[in-house]
Amino acid sequence: MAIPDYQTLMLPLLRLCSDGGEHTIAEAVERLSNEFNLSPEERTQQLRRGQTVIYSRVYWARTYLNQAGLLDSPKRGTVIITERGMQILSNPPEKITNDFLNQFEEFRDFRKRSRQNTNQKNDTGDLDTSEKVETPEETIEAAYRVIRNDLSEKLLMELKKCSPDNFERIVVDVIVAMGYGGTEDAGQVVGGSGDGGIDGLIKEDRLGLDWVYLQAKRWQGTVPVKEIRDFAGALSAHHVRKGVFITTSDFTSDAAKFVEKLDAKVVLINGHKLADLMIDFNVGVTKVSTFEIKKVDSDYFSPLE
Repeated sequence: MAIPDYQTLMLPLLRLCSDGGEHTIAEAVERLSNEFNLSPEERTQQLRRGQTVIYSRVYWARTYLNQAGLLDSPKRGTVIITERGMQILSNPPEKITNDFLNQFEEFRDFRKRSRQNTNQKNDTGDLDTSEKVETPEETIEAAYRVIRNDLSEKLLMELKKCSPDNFERIVVDVIVAMGYGGTEDAGQVVGGSGDGGIDGLIKEDRLGLDWVYLQAKRWQGTVPVKEIRDFAGALSAHHVRKGVFITTSDFTSDAAKFVEKLDAKVVLINGHKLADLMIDFNVGVTKVSTFEIKKVDSDYFSPLE
């Protein structure tokens, strides 16, 4: 089944704590994963910053229950039910949601503080209390993906407008930015007439003991298997066993299958992958703003020995 959203997890988390004992977040994640029969893939699915999705959603379920006074965290990474939480379980609703928690003044104050900077309001002029299923982190993730996808498309448009020479230079810059060779002069453009099917050379190590050969093609349609076959022949002629073929478009399925059978190692990079690499390694892009997500350092507040 799909990973439950954080509001769906609130009532099961409260019930898990009904024994009155302290439970760790890690324990809650494990037990709730079992309760919802999550697959191994769902248990390990991660957000962009490395935290698993299920851990993030249990964490935020705990946070909202804490703010409503149904749970408490007596020490770092633990959770325990409160008297109010036990009262709720004596006559539980079908589901605990943000709207359900809105009956508690502490939770209303918490949401008001959370929204006063964003000025989110509903049709009545009150602060929005809609049933959002995303955690705050997932909302940021989704917004980031929209911005990144838009940037990727714009980069791809610019790449398609480049001259062949400029495109070859960009391709070499990207591979060097990824760390191959270990020096700024690790790559060189060799394209042009008589290039023998090779557009760039990259040192794979600092000493240049091994080389990676590049082919860079601005292409309108999908790159056919013939182009990859010719590139493989060029590698063989130069006695090179590693190559990267990069295009602004995509490759046919036959081309992708062909490289799997080669003795040489050939990597195919299409336009969207190239744009993603440019973003990841800061080639042709400029950083506009950075947002840091912080959490309380509980160790700082621990009493000194």
